Amino acid sequence: MVSGPLEGVRLIEMDAIGPVPLAGMILSGLGADIVRITRPSGNAAWADVGAAVLLRGRTEVPLDLKSGAGREGVLSLVERADGLMEGARPGVMERLGLGPDECLARNPKLVFARMTGWGQEGRLSQSAGHDINYIAMTGALHAIGEQGRPPAVPLNLVGDYGGGTMFLALGMVSAILSARTTGKGQVIDAAMVDGVANLLGMFHAYLSTGAWQD
Repeated sequence: MVSGPLEGVRLIEMDAIGPVPLAGMILSGLGADIVRITRPSGNAAWADVGAAVLLRGRTEVPLDLKSGAGREGVLSLVERADGLMEGARPGVMERLGLGPDECLARNPKLVFARMTGWGQEGRLSQSAGHDINYIAMTGALHAIGEQGRPPAVPLNLVGDYGGGTMFLALGMVSAILSARTTGKGQVIDAAMVDGVANLLGMFHAYLSTGAWQD
């Protein structure tokens, strides 16, 4: 942990891939004290050569979330935390007994930040998705590449890390500021597809006015 503007902020990061660990890396770099809940087997959701960079700056606590002791371990951490970040499919945390209702009952000031591809509700919420799906749905993929040729598929940065991490990290910090003023926590529903659509706002405006026609 390093000193910074978020020094004194306590966060829980549930083991995940994509936007969640990147948000954790950024928030840790700003000084937040982050406990990362990992699998008791020691096999993290993100376990490759990039893990040393992406997962730096946190304290790891292995817990079996399917056991009563594991659930209580998370909830005891929740009591002292400012926020929790998770990237599970909609409904998974509820089935584990660790959803927003349970966590906010233990700590009404908690910010419960949820990261998914399509959001917690809607016809696509339970559908699998990848970065290319989110950037195709929003029109970002169409705009990448040369005119008259198929789109050039970029690295999985625009949806996962651009749109997803942006909404997750900014939502967490904003909601913590609100909680410290109002004394009330809240649930952040961050979706990668929404983040990408937001990033494209300027370009859609150019298209609608005819300023961009490529």
